[in-house]
Amino acid sequence: MEKSTPSLGAVIFILCCCCCCCISHVSCDASDHRYKEGDSVPFYANKVGPFHNPSETYRYFDLPFCSPDNVEEKKEDLGEVLNGDRLVVAPYKLDFLIDTETESICKKRLTRKEVAQLRAAVLKDYFFTMYYDDLPIWGFLGKFDSEDQDETTATKVYLFNHLHFEILYNKDRIIDVFIRNDPKGVVDLTEDREVDVDFTYSAKWTPTDITFDKRLEKYSQTSLLFSHLEIHWFSIFNSCLIVLLLTGFLATILMHVLKNDFVKFTHDEEAVDDDEESGWKYIHGDVFRYPKYKSLFAAALGTGSQLFTLAILIFMLALVGVFYPYNRGAMFTALVVIYALTSGVAGYTAASFYYMIEGKNWVRNLILTGSLFSGPLFLTFCFLNTVALAYNSTAALPFGTIVVIFLIWTLVTSPLLVLGGIAGKNSRPEFQAPCRTTKYPREIPQLPWYRRTLAQMAMAGFLPFSAIYIELYYIFASVWGHQIYTVYSILFIVFIILLIVTAFITVALTYFQLAAEDHQWWWRSFLCGGSTGLFIYWYCMFFYNARSDMYGFMQTSFFFGYMACICYGFFLMLGTVGFRASLIFVRHMYRSIKCE
Repeated sequence: MEKSTPSLGAVIFILCCCCCCCISHVSCDASDHRYKEGDSVPFYANKVGPFHNPSETYRYFDLPFCSPDNVEEKKEDLGEVLNGDRLVVAPYKLDFLIDTETESICKKRLTRKEVAQLRAAVLKDYFFTMYYDDLPIWGFLGKFDSEDQDETTATKVYLFNHLHFEILYNKDRIIDVFIRNDPKGVVDLTEDREVDVDFTYSAKWTPTDITFDKRLEKYSQTSLLFSHLEIHWFSIFNSCLIVLLLTGFLATILMHVLKNDFVKFTHDEEAVDDDEESGWKYIHGDVFRYPKYKSLFAAALGTGSQLFTLAILIFMLALVGVFYPYNRGAMFTALVVIYALTSGVAGYTAASFYYMIEGKNWVRNLILTGSLFSGPLFLTFCFLNTVALAYNSTAALPFGTIVVIFLIWTLVTSPLLVLGGIAGKNSRPEFQAPCRTTKYPREIPQLPWYRRTLAQMAMAGFLPFSAIYIELYYIFASVWGHQIYTVYSILFIVFIILLIVTAFITVALTYFQLAAEDHQWWWRSFLCGGSTGLFIYWYCMFFYNARSDMYGFMQTSFFFGYMACICYGFFLMLGTVGFRASLIFVRHMYRSIKCE
């Protein structure tokens, strides 16, 4: 009996699941603590930054708070560092079930420079994040008000110097924690002078009936409100309606036209003169002519296939609950690990297709495949990391993390890419073309403007974008804001609809292109399929100007820089979907007729 060997995709899938399950297991265990009265509870201060600029974050003790002589830092995993977290032991002592009256951390005399620093932070709506037993805590540094909005000198700036912690517990477990600011516990920072500040805190423990397994539900309640769910389902209804209309349109028009074409081309074929042929039948000798820039085309398909696999696996992990609210860094860790492991998909797809269309230099093709997406991402990262370093922000990755990512790329991504390429090269696939390709290509007739590439890309990208634009707001508000996104099932349905609409509209435009006797459909179908990524980037500009309050060079650079990489990834992924759908359709169409 012959031994069966697992496919490359199966091996990658198993590795991805194992690695991401380990990530989830570690994250879950970190917060599953039971305590006795008087036990010390892990309490970490994380970072501070402007409320409206989620990427512009700084270390907690970068501001002149009460800092211990030796700041004890928490060991963080890769995802936490990529998320910009820099956890240090907080200067508060909140032991389990021990109420704390007003207790002083330290008394400090703020210099004029420190007063100016804190005043600027308060005016920019700086807020801090902390974690108590892995539960997130937020709070603003202070408040300001103005009697006359036209006179900045009338603005009163106050710093909260007292924090009151209210902690809910159920038996031996902590359920919730939040901060109350004492309106009287403030320090006036309006004037540019030295100020004496006594930083204090207090704590109150209160029993609750909420069970431990439901303590994170409040962070996802916003997404699950009836009004929000109604909007989500309206988005799905809108998308499904577009799919039904588009499907009906294609079924009615294409099947009617194709049926007439098949009858025309198969009826009394011996009596039909070649000169009388027209439309897509006329170019049967050119439609399977391989495209220009074979290596680049194969690399784009390989990279798009890898990103498609990455998206599906991320959705699978999200649907099983790995990315629960405030599972710090799990999403970033999963993205890095799965992207590295799926590089074999890119290598195999690119090399096999490259040899299928009679490519010769497979080494160059693999290099191009490996750098087609990661190259622009690396250049963008270098620029943005330099900006973050100039701002002394926690968004800047430390040298050790950069070394770890480089080692992952060197020891995992590159070898798997090469192994996938070798497997694709040795598979020796043959391109199945129903029609023979002539030696010389036919001349393409002059086409009207609406049949050219840019016009068709605009038409091809608009419908898929209109099917997802409602859901885009919630995604952007989560990634570039402070809302929590938890309805991954709805998002997955919208993603499937996006793939269907992209495939259908690309097939329709490919048919109309071939009917106009334009046989250069390979690149056109890829560009039309991926054009939705350009519409998403246009939405980025709209969101930045109309839906957000982000400001400053650093935040603007991070937003448009990383969104450009994400939209470019969508371009490659959806372009691959569009081409694959068009290839299946074109093969079926020309297989249904007799080609001389």
